[in-house]
Amino acid sequence: MFKEQKFVKSVYSIEDIPKLRLPEIVLCGRSNVGKSSFINSLFNRKDLAKISSTPGKTRSINYYEIDNKFYIVDLPGYGYAKVSVSERKKWAKLILDFFSSSDYINLVIHILDSRHKPTELDVQLNNLLKQLNLPYIFLLNKSDKLKQSEFKQALKGLTELFPEAIYNENTFFYSSLKGTGQKEIKSYLSATFYS
Repeated sequence: MFKEQKFVKSVYSIEDIPKLRLPEIVLCGRSNVGKSSFINSLFNRKDLAKISSTPGKTRSINYYEIDNKFYIVDLPGYGYAKVSVSERKKWAKLILDFFSSSDYINLVIHILDSRHKPTELDVQLNNLLKQLNLPYIFLLNKSDKLKQSEFKQALKGLTELFPEAIYNENTFFYSSLKGTGQKEIKSYLSATFYS
């Protein structure tokens, strides 16, 4: 399980998605929310996903093939203010086209920074997933930066906006540094693809 991982390609237009169609686990969230670190830590790799020091740098949809069974699909992060309006529109179109055109989405992992309340863009993403009837879970990332008392606060901030979020069922704390939540996410994925 999770023995082989390889980067397949970066896609800048829906026409370029890989010809080999496999079930897709889609990662989405704000810029700088730690999607690349999540990929690397989940598979205990340092270099599978390139980590940029500049938020908003990933402008492509990145495909990673896992065990020839499924893709991890990393979407461009949204909401980075220093990007031009036209660039943001381009990203928004790419993401919308992707969600609307793929029949292979098995699960969407909506990654949020556990230290901050979800933004209006997070709400828009959630509405889109509901509209398209896509299965999704919440991942509260960077949980190593929370004090013990702040975990409850983070969950409260999430459930106020997304009442469907249930801790340890479809909502998980995660830390790429400490490995928190890794076991839960792996068992969630293995139940889907390896049972």
